[in-house]
Order: sequence, then C-alpha cells, then structure tokens
Amino acid sequence: MKFLIVGLGNPGKTYEGTRHNVGFVVLRQLAQKYHLEFRESNRWDSMVAEGVIEGCSVALMMPLTFMNLSGQAIAPVLRYLNIDLAHLLVVVDDIAIPMGQLRLKLNSGSGGHNGLKSIEQHLQSNQFARLRVGIGDREEGDLASYVLGKFSKEEEKLLPNILDRAVQTIEIWLNKGITSAMDFANRCPSNPSNGA
Repeated sequence: MKFLIVGLGNPGKTYEGTRHNVGFVVLRQLAQKYHLEFRESNRWDSMVAEGVIEGCSVALMMPLTFMNLSGQAIAPVLRYLNIDLAHLLVVVDDIAIPMGQLRLKLNSGSGGHNGLKSIEQHLQSNQFARLRVGIGDREEGDLASYVLGKFSKEEEKLLPNILDRAVQTIEIWLNKGITSAMDFANRCPSNPSNGA
C-alpha cells in the first residue's frame, strides 16, 4: 500500500519563498525530517522522493508543471503507482485561511485554487484529501501580487511552527487516518506564533 503526498507550487528561483509555494516548503520539510532526497523525474515532470514515513511507503511529489497545470503531472503518477485516491494528500496554500492556520478536508471543492482545479479536472474527482496552509491576512490589493509575493519578516517568524504542524498533520494522516488528522489540523491555534 503506497501513499502519494503532493506539494503544490511553481518551479524556479523566481518563485522560491513566495506564499504560493508553501506546498513545496512543507514537502521539503517532511523530506528533510525523514532523510528523503528529491530527484527530478522527467517522466513525471516533477521532483520526486520515495521512502518510508510512519511505517508507510510514500512518494513525495512536487510538480514542475507550474501551479495551474498540476493535474497533468499528478494523474499519470497515480495511475502508474496504482495509488487509490484515498491515499492521495495534496498540500496547498489558501488565501482564505489566516496565516498560521491549517485546514484538512476530504472531498471538498477547489475554493478557486487553480492548482486544485487542475487536479480535479485531470482526476475527474475531488475525492482526495487536501491540506490547506493559510496565507491570508492580506491588505487590499492585487491577489496575484500577494500570493506570488515573498513572506514578510513577521510571517517568516511564524513559518517554523506552521511547517511543524503541517508535517505532524501528514504523519497523523499516514499513521491514524484522515479523521484524527483533521481533528489535529483543524484545531485553530490560539496563538499562531507558538502553534499552541
């Protein structure tokens, strides 16, 4: 039984450190914790790392297709590895959720997120888990400029605890299932800066 965990983002130096790439950041943190190494896969147009987490065989994937075409990369991998949608988790940024908060949901809509829209289109289903990492609290202004902007210094101070909670959520999802992981992730921290 294999699990596929996908972090969404945009490839290239230009997009490193941007809010829209937080899915990549979470996956790198997870891979680092378990000493898994990402390698570029031309076959799947992605960076892929494989190994064992919480006793489960996992593939970690960061599509290199750009956000809006994420589904093009993910669908062939699911088919090739014969992974059931119940064993797919997508980690993605969410502008509608305040910075510091997480939301884990199953079978929910795209919420207007183009990466999720692409995945749902290529899989012809929304029957998979998605872990949304809040990047909200923007001032009035252009949405694209905000999500493609770099984290502020204040936000960067919050990131370590946010990433730790995201990694813990993934571990619980693998080890105890979606319900326990949702109970953990969706509990709003009283103080996002310390993850309490």
